[in-house]
Amino acid sequence: MFIAYFDESGDDGYPRYSSELFVLTSVYLHYSNWQDCYQKIYDFRKSLRLTYRFPVKQEFHTREFIMDKFPYHGKFTTAVRKKILFDFCSFAATLDVKVVSVVIDKQNIRRPTYHVLKNALTYNIQRIENDLAPLGNVGKFMIITDEGRVGAMRNVTRKIQKINYIPSQFSGTPYRKEIKSMLEDPLLKSSDQSYFIQLADMI
Repeated sequence: MFIAYFDESGDDGYPRYSSELFVLTSVYLHYSNWQDCYQKIYDFRKSLRLTYRFPVKQEFHTREFIMDKFPYHGKFTTAVRKKILFDFCSFAATLDVKVVSVVIDKQNIRRPTYHVLKNALTYNIQRIENDLAPLGNVGKFMIITDEGRVGAMRNVTRKIQKINYIPSQFSGTPYRKEIKSMLEDPLLKSSDQSYFIQLADMI
């Protein structure tokens, strides 16, 4: 079984919105790799504490960190914030995890009824399912996310397990392919208690 951690950036509003992009990222890994991966992230966070005095247990919220907002304001110079972020990206590339990022550019939307979150989540889950499909019954996964949009995500995931239409590359008629490998509803976990959700946020 696999565990998929989700986090988003930007708002999912449309046609009224405050950000032109909505990005939904999943970081997923096999359960047998979880402890090893967690330990590597924890050790990396300890290295940030030793090198930059970034507390091990403090949430790494990337947007606020980049923009020097609370709770990081004034604690790190621009050069140091850039170095920490680059270190984090380089470290993330060494982990035995897989990543899917779906970007919705609202400037390209042509339908006023377009549902940003529903489509981003459906595309992301479909990518995970396609990747795990060759594993058969072993390729099951569950979603863990923060409290931001868990209710809306639950509604979407329940629906696409019953009815899910996929656009066809060969004809104008979509075909049905319901999600079969996902277990349970998306489960809630506060991002300040999950290094993996913070990793998805950073990506």
